[in-house]
Amino acid sequence: MIRMFDLKRRSTKHGPAGTLLRLMAYMGPALIVSVAYVDPGNFATDIATGTNTGYVLLWVVWAAGLAAMLLQYLSGKLGIATGKSLPELVGQSLKRRRYIIPYWLGAEAASASVDLAEFLGTALALNLLFGVPYLEASLIGVFDVFLLIYLTKKGRRRVEKAFMLFVGMISIGYLYEMFLSRPNLQYVVAGSIFPSMSSEYAVFVVSIIGATVMPHVLYLHSDLTRNKLRSSDAAEKREMLRFHKYDTVIFLTVASFVNAAILIMAAGSFYSRHLTFVMTINSAYATLKPLFGPVAGYAFVATLLCSGLSSSTTGTLAGQSVMEGLLGRKVNPWKRRLVTRVVNVFPTTVAILLGFNPFFILFYSQVVLSLMIPLPMIPLILYSADRKLMGPFANRKITTLLATTAASAIILFNAYYIITTF
Repeated sequence: MIRMFDLKRRSTKHGPAGTLLRLMAYMGPALIVSVAYVDPGNFATDIATGTNTGYVLLWVVWAAGLAAMLLQYLSGKLGIATGKSLPELVGQSLKRRRYIIPYWLGAEAASASVDLAEFLGTALALNLLFGVPYLEASLIGVFDVFLLIYLTKKGRRRVEKAFMLFVGMISIGYLYEMFLSRPNLQYVVAGSIFPSMSSEYAVFVVSIIGATVMPHVLYLHSDLTRNKLRSSDAAEKREMLRFHKYDTVIFLTVASFVNAAILIMAAGSFYSRHLTFVMTINSAYATLKPLFGPVAGYAFVATLLCSGLSSSTTGTLAGQSVMEGLLGRKVNPWKRRLVTRVVNVFPTTVAILLGFNPFFILFYSQVVLSLMIPLPMIPLILYSADRKLMGPFANRKITTLLATTAASAIILFNAYYIITTF
């Protein structure tokens, strides 16, 4: 009996079954990160793009998703190889406070833009689902911090399970919406394969990039993976790196398909019917109900609420990582969350009361994020290619070339937008 038990235990450590179990035990960092790729900012961006341009910018969604996948892989790899987070390494490189503080403020500005989108998404969903006025909904949105407290007190694995539920609901909801819209498959394939670009598309392209290659999760992923390390053993790191690759590809592929589904739904439901007035989440909800029935409208808003609640947790974890890594100061997550939300509540609530469209605030917050991507992206590529820092885990030449190409494309699109707009 004892011998049988030993063989069984050994079989779970070695062979395909053992590898699968260890992979399942590792998975989670990319799941937490993937939530940022289906946040309310993505809803606004993909709906606006699909409604105004149809299917022609689907290629941007896929290209941005691939770029994000590569950069997130490098971020997680950095954490595994060095045992340090990207913010920590940036802080060590900058050394002096007079350089660290401006960089930290820039990173915090990106976090504030992310939080703004999450906050607005939650407020809009509460307004549409339960009829809560914007002012009250915005105040309720402040207290999603208590959900964060509950989840983090139960441990990181409980957070990951909750995120699996949220991502599953968002994915199912948008697959349902997409199939209801009966998209033109010929246009979907053409928009995915053949790039189309013009000055009038620039703002949509940049917004998609900002909603997909999120600066705050480029910082966070390295922190999440380094926390998975149990030792500095090279063999363990190699296995973790393999699991990290699968983790990143699986969950960011799901996120890319969700983003594509949102754009396809908007193109199939609104653009194809010449419903150009659908430029707000409210009007999208109001239009989907008579087109496809009440279930379609409620599914749309339920996915928005799940998106706002889950992505707010990711934003808080990223903010903690940035502050602790750059400033060396630990901060209570609920205090940080409350302060960040209060900072965003007042200007946003005033803007809504003055009649500003929450949808456009959401949309242009993603443009701001795109312009701030180089802040974490450039040091990430430099560090992951540094053999002194990474040792045997340094990037191969082809990996660095692909990452540099993706970074150059993002910077060029940002520059093109600025030149053609201003």
